[in-house]
Amino acid sequence: MNTIEPGLAAVLDAYRVCEFTTLAKDGTPLTWPAAPLRRPDGTLLVTTSIAFPQKAFNVRRDGRVAMLFSDPTGSGLDSPPQILVRGTAACPDEIVSSPEGLEPYWRMLFHRRPGNRAHLRPPMTWLMDWYYLRLLISVTPTEVITLPAMNLTSAPATVESEAPGAAELARTPTAVLGACDADGTPVLARTHAVPTSGGFTVEIPEGVTVAAGPASLLVHRHDENLAGLMNALIRGTLTANTAGSWLLTPERVVEPMPGNTPREQVAVLRARRRAARAYLARRGLRRPRVRWDLLRELAVS
Repeated sequence: MNTIEPGLAAVLDAYRVCEFTTLAKDGTPLTWPAAPLRRPDGTLLVTTSIAFPQKAFNVRRDGRVAMLFSDPTGSGLDSPPQILVRGTAACPDEIVSSPEGLEPYWRMLFHRRPGNRAHLRPPMTWLMDWYYLRLLISVTPTEVITLPAMNLTSAPATVESEAPGAAELARTPTAVLGACDADGTPVLARTHAVPTSGGFTVEIPEGVTVAAGPASLLVHRHDENLAGLMNALIRGTLTANTAGSWLLTPERVVEPMPGNTPREQVAVLRARRRAARAYLARRGLRRPRVRWDLLRELAVS
């Protein structure tokens, strides 16, 4: 295990979220925001709901993962370095519905995202119980790389494009490239993605090595309380340009929880309940009881 030295660990702990990448069946790095907790033993804990189990499925098939700490919004830090952690992950096929034994994680999450406290009273306990049925992913770091801070407010000149993902990329100045190295191990880099003929040119920072193949661009943002979330993943293929840069040719865009109006948001929540029900049904399991009482205690501790 590659130990994160104390000074860098304090920076990592201050980040509210990281970008977390697992590998799809076809080798595409799939990246989504996650709120990790660094444990005393040096491993990193990530959790996911059974309504969004793909990260868990990917880890069970191929444990190679990457985590990039690159957006310091809400951290209180001024231009901290980016931290790229590569490692191996494990995820038992066990649903955790109680915060017992995970008190530091839930305290952290309620502190970082206080809006989650609204989930803990009816009717939200019915609409949101799937969120608290969690799968635990434990990441053991094998490589830790520090990268310079990146200006998240400046962006290249806007270029008109009708390529898949262009509208999503236009919402934020930077995006996070998920690619693989020559060994097929995932790697992450925050970059400017500039529309061009055939896709988006991307910059690869010094110290990060990528190879041509399946890749993706994550567009996401959040405020200081992890609210105002926007996530979209652009899947495609990464190739080297003759000029020495890289081109991401987009194929499709994935948005996990679209919905702007209250009616659309309720529809999304119902869809997540159905997804959780399907996860349980495939395993012949009854819906576990969420320990709302213990969660409420942690929310105010």
